[in-house]
Amino acid sequence: MKVYNTLSGKKEEFIPRGHPVRMYVCGVTPYDECHVGHAMSYIIFDVIRRYLEFRGYQVRHVQNFTDIDDKIIARANRLGIAPDALAEKYISQYFIDMDALNIQRAHIYPRATQEIPKIIEIVQSLMSKGYAYQIGSDVYFRVKSLPDYGKLSRRTLEGMMSGARIEASEQKEHPMDFTLWKGAKPGEPQWESPWGMGRPGWHIECSAMSIKYLGESLDIHGGGQDLIFPHHENEIAQSESFTGVSPFVHYWIHNGLMQMGEEKMSKSLGNLVTVKEAISRYGADALRLFVLGSGHSSPLTYSEESLLAMRRGVERLIRAATAKGSQSGKLLNADPLRQKFMEAMDDDFNTALASAALFDLAKEINRGVEEGQNVKEAQSVLMELTGVMGLTLREEVELSKDAAPFIELLIGTRAELRKAKEWALADRIRERLEEMGVVLEDAPNGTTWKYVSEAKQDIKR
Repeated sequence: MKVYNTLSGKKEEFIPRGHPVRMYVCGVTPYDECHVGHAMSYIIFDVIRRYLEFRGYQVRHVQNFTDIDDKIIARANRLGIAPDALAEKYISQYFIDMDALNIQRAHIYPRATQEIPKIIEIVQSLMSKGYAYQIGSDVYFRVKSLPDYGKLSRRTLEGMMSGARIEASEQKEHPMDFTLWKGAKPGEPQWESPWGMGRPGWHIECSAMSIKYLGESLDIHGGGQDLIFPHHENEIAQSESFTGVSPFVHYWIHNGLMQMGEEKMSKSLGNLVTVKEAISRYGADALRLFVLGSGHSSPLTYSEESLLAMRRGVERLIRAATAKGSQSGKLLNADPLRQKFMEAMDDDFNTALASAALFDLAKEINRGVEEGQNVKEAQSVLMELTGVMGLTLREEVELSKDAAPFIELLIGTRAELRKAKEWALADRIRERLEEMGVVLEDAPNGTTWKYVSEAKQDIKR
């Protein structure tokens, strides 16, 4: 297996340092609903974990919640509720959304507010070693204490300062010194510390949680590319300074970002589609295929057309998985396409090529059925590999019984329009039905329709 390592900037042979494989993935800041940009990251790391387990590795997966943060505090104040109540609400919603996407739960979900003792221990150690210093009730990391600071993002200190979010403090030794502990402010959650009441900085939380639950050196650390700097850069600095162990992470894996037009999808920009909304429109399997149809490190632009195409792709996989082949015919050999799938995934988890192998296998199964072959074993392989991709291949959205007559009426109207060569209007009906989740299939003996993942019923006109 080859894995692209952000730290080295190249693909490297995957050799874990022991068992189990220790994987840490940066989690959400729970102050709003999860959007499809979050889904992209967690689908990708879910499939990475699934494939490692498929290849025989044991994986210990830890993913945090940053449950205290400026954004949480600001929104809680606007709503007139406690920050911990706001965080709890959206943590619960996170699990609902991820379960709906068939994302395996991490083994541990630590929360920043529950790891204050470990955070204080690390900050104290960094101060005693000269890596950190105190100003008032604040504690800062001294970036100039590390000659290789910037090695993950490949930036110099001067380059980092350009366009960076630098905390305003004329007292800091260097503008890029970052906060390990924030002194208390009125109306904010706070904890006791050797430096007075306050709360942890953002970066120190992940170092404390990953070291506590996975040890001083991780096999895999994952997150979005927007976390490379400053978050992951600072994690490396404080973790390696605290433990004296380098590297802190052997394989840094960063997923590309979901775009909405020219900008990344984010809560702060308000240009988001929630996970709940996307699943209700297209189904969880279609959303997963949409994400996995691109390389995990590539940006992905949200597209309703692409998601509709992926929903039809799910239909094709289901038809192949449930097709009735001959019980006595020649066995269809699925091994070459299983091997193609594995070769793709062994090459830096290339889910785009792996997805193509799934559709090739579905095509072969359908051809085998037509030719009277026994496709049972091939269907077992298809189910095995779609399972690696986290696809359920089951019905995901229920169609109201009241909608069936309306759909039949529209199909009949479309047929009349086609006879009259009113192609544009006929196509518009098809498009609107697809937006509702109804997929039409035209054949010489009429038109059939299906809803989302399974054939609810076939209506022949």
